[in-house]
Amino acid sequence: MNLTQKTITEIARELRKKATPFENILWKYVRNRQLGGYKFLRQKPFVLEQHNNRRYFYIADFYCAELNLVVELDGKVHDFQKEYDYQRDVVLNGLGLKVLRIKNEELVDMDRVLKKILEVVR
Repeated sequence: MNLTQKTITEIARELRKKATPFENILWKYVRNRQLGGYKFLRQKPFVLEQHNNRRYFYIADFYCAELNLVVELDGKVHDFQKEYDYQRDVVLNGLGLKVLRIKNEELVDMDRVLKKILEVVR
């Protein structure tokens, strides 16, 4: 299926509305430039054009343009899609982005998670 930019944006918007409890927890700490003064976005789409004019896209859980950083929260489903996640990370790295994966259960120690986010860009 070849989706338009508008459709992809609508998908991202729906994902924001249906955020997981873990995404909502992290969002409380990174929204409104609360983390190091950096602006984070939720459910940011990255659209890629391929040579056959098909559109491929990934939607990052959190994205900070100033840091070229994607933060992905990994729940249980990620245990079964490691290859997909790896390929996705390779593509995002190819765009010059750093990808930080955080397991949902790590969010119980928010101070450590926030330090981890800032350390990855130093």
